[in-house]
Parts: sequence; C-alpha cells; structure tokens
Amino acid sequence: MDFNVKKLASDAGVFFTRAVQYTEEKLGQAEKTELDAHLENLIARADCTKNWTEKIFRQTEVLLQPNPSARIEEFFYEKLDRKIPSRTTNAELLGQYMQDAAKEFGAGTPYGSTLITVGEYQRRLGGAEREFLQTSAINFLTPLRNFLEGDWKTISKERRLLENRRLDLDVCKARLKKAKLAEAKAAAEHELRVAQTEFDRQAEVTRLLLEGISSTHVNHLRCLHEFVEAQAAYYTQCHKHMQDLQKELSSATGDTFPNAFAVNASTSGVSADPSPPSTATLPGASPPSRSPNPSNALESSTLKIEEVKPPATGTRKAKVLYDYDAADSSELSLLADELITVYTVPGMDPDWLIGERGNQKGKVPVTYLELLS
Repeated sequence: MDFNVKKLASDAGVFFTRAVQYTEEKLGQAEKTELDAHLENLIARADCTKNWTEKIFRQTEVLLQPNPSARIEEFFYEKLDRKIPSRTTNAELLGQYMQDAAKEFGAGTPYGSTLITVGEYQRRLGGAEREFLQTSAINFLTPLRNFLEGDWKTISKERRLLENRRLDLDVCKARLKKAKLAEAKAAAEHELRVAQTEFDRQAEVTRLLLEGISSTHVNHLRCLHEFVEAQAAYYTQCHKHMQDLQKELSSATGDTFPNAFAVNASTSGVSADPSPPSTATLPGASPPSRSPNPSNALESSTLKIEEVKPPATGTRKAKVLYDYDAADSSELSLLADELITVYTVPGMDPDWLIGERGNQKGKVPVTYLELLS
C-alpha cells in the first residue's frame, strides 16, 4: 500500500512538473527542445495521411451506403464482432415491386409482360450493386479502417510518449540551470543524461513508426486500384444489362406497343390514326373531315395516301398545314406553315413520313403535310 501511495505521489509530481513546463513554454518563459527537421517532416506527413484517409474513408462509406441509419447499424455490428445482415438493394426492391405489379395487371398484357422483363433486369442490377458493395468494403474500406484504428493509434501513442519525454528533458535542463551547489548540479546533470537517453530512444521509435507511413501509402495505392477495378466491373455489368434490356424491349416493340395503343384507344374512345385536328380547333383552316362511316373513312384515307404518297427514294420539301404535337420521342412536332424535308423508308407505314428540321428528325403524319415539287 505504501508503494502504491509513493508511486501515485511520484506520478502526480511528474505530471505537475510537465504541466508547469508546458505552460511556461506556451507563455514564452521556458526553452523548448525542438525536434530535428526530418522528424518534423515525418510528423507533418503522418498527420496529412491520417486526415485525408479519414475523409476518404467517411465519404466512401457514404457512397457505398447513403443511409446514415444503416451505417450506424453496420458500425455496431462491427464493434460487436457480428456478421452484418444482408440487405436488399433498392434496385432489387424495385424489380420485385415491378414483378408483383405484373401479376396484378396480368403477365399476358403488354404492360404486365414489360414489367416482368424490366423487373428482372432491375434485380440483376441490384445483384451487381450488392457484389460491388461487398468487394469495395473488403478491398478498400477495411484497409483504411485498419490504418485508422490500428497503425494510427499506435503512432499517436508513441508521439504522446515522445512529447512527455521531451518535457522531462526540458525540465531537467531547467533544473540544471537553476542549480547553484556542486552536489545539486551533479544530480541535475545525471537526471539530464537519463532524460536525454530516454528522449533519444523514444524519438528513434517514433521515427521508425512514422517512416512506415510510406508502406501505408503503397498498401492504400494497391487498395485504390482494386476499388477502381471493382467500380469499373460494376458499371460494365450495369451497361451490359441495360443494353440487353433495350434490345429485348426493342424486339418486342413491334408487337407490344401497337397492341397496347390499340387497346388504350378503344377503351378511351380515341382513334389511333394521326388525323389532323377539326376545323373548330383551327380557325380559318380546312383540314380533311373524318367520315362517320368506317368504310367511307377507309376509302377516304386510301385516296389521301395515293394523292400525297412520296416516291420511295429521294427527299422532298413539304409545307406543314396544321400544328402537330409528337406523341413520343420517335415523332417530330410540327408548326403550321413551316417547311420541312420529308422522305420515306422501305416497309414504313404509308400514313407516315420521316421529317427533318435542322438536327431534329422523327415520324410525321402525311395528312398534316402539303408536298411540294
């Protein structure tokens, strides 16, 4: 018990003398032993490495897991040394919703079958994302975390010990200056030699640890390459999945879209043919009238096509008779009285032409045009 009390008193005395020395240095009332330039540079480099590694680590966490609640949950799982539960990605969840909706709408309908197709590719995108997240966490985040929670803590501990040894050394220097008697000077010189030895030894240990930062940079460089490779593989997979999806949807466009449009038109009471607006909507204009008799309407439409159908090859100028709003991205919106270039392509619906206006191009209805020679 006596030993513990003495040690406690000794430690308290050392702490007090260090505090006094530190305070006097800050006030400019005591001299401070400066570290050599090489060690100072190593310390500055280490601090820079720690600060930027921490920022990169935190932002990478945000990139891989934007949900802060999920990040906190994963943090506690890691601290408890428990396996992080697998989560469904947003793309996988979207794909599941699409496929569930298709069951309600009917898998045999155009919309339902398309939902099933798109939903499946969304789930594939989610699977690629899951693989990317796991690879990045192992190959990039884990090494950065190991540095911050392992190597850097060791370096910080040794740096604090070096600072204490420096304070002890400066305290001994101050005592030697204040000593008047020969016996006091001898004791102070002995304490100074011991303090100098301990300071030099600790400085060497700290220097070796700080020089290891170069190895840390090499390791982080390798991890960075692996992260970029994982990212490139992920985006390549996503691009391939989207290309495959576009091809699959394009191959089904010929059958699906016209049928779907016909169903919508019949249920809404609107004709799918691109007929010009009525005279009531265009004052002063005289667009072709629509016959109430289906057979008469078919004959009238046939006559119009024969009258204005352009040659199969070459281009012609056409004047727009009425305003027309494009129904989708494949069509070209028109303004009355403007001039455009039109032409047809083999196999194209005779009710339509390809129209060009500057850099814009799209399908236009024949009945809205006056072909010029």
